[in-house]
Amino acid sequence: MIENFLRPPRGAGEWLADVLRVVGAASVLVAFLGWEPTDGGVVAAAVPAMLAPRFAGVRAGFDIAYGAVVLIAAWSNVLDLYRTLPSWDLVVHFAATGLIAAVLFVLLCRAEVIASARARRVRLVMIPLLGLAVSALWEIVEWAGKTFVTDTIYVTYQDTIGDIAFGGLGSVAVALLVTAMPIERPAAHLEEKENAWPRN
Repeated sequence: MIENFLRPPRGAGEWLADVLRVVGAASVLVAFLGWEPTDGGVVAAAVPAMLAPRFAGVRAGFDIAYGAVVLIAAWSNVLDLYRTLPSWDLVVHFAATGLIAAVLFVLLCRAEVIASARARRVRLVMIPLLGLAVSALWEIVEWAGKTFVTDTIYVTYQDTIGDIAFGGLGSVAVALLVTAMPIERPAAHLEEKENAWPRN
């Protein structure tokens, strides 16, 4: 996976995906200086998430969509859109959870934690399961933030269940998409194999 991460971008799409990562990193400073320190922390948490597709070796189009959604999710918190826009929270959970689950799936396949990853049924089962796990973790972090950091974080039982449900639905949708159109860069796995062989 490190070979994927260190691989120079090729083509406009991969460059754009890396530009989004730079924007994400710069956003941390902007959020710290322009808003509360907790807002800067929220955006900072998005930066490692934005690096994950590079390690996974996904296609540029998916990488761009993933990066944009993760940035939108982080900045929606900073700009208080989850409170001011009705149902925006559910929309973001639907979109972000499925994309994150798909990248986790590819990373687990690259690490050979998941076997027979090319089988349709494996993708259709594992991506929604990962999405539900991500949703649960997301809600635990929200609860911990409200309990131990700031009471401005909005957490209720109905909100939690709705977020998990929409995250699960988004993961099912992405699983169907990934099954029909794989998101891994075609040569990514081969490049890793080639780099693994000793060279004379």
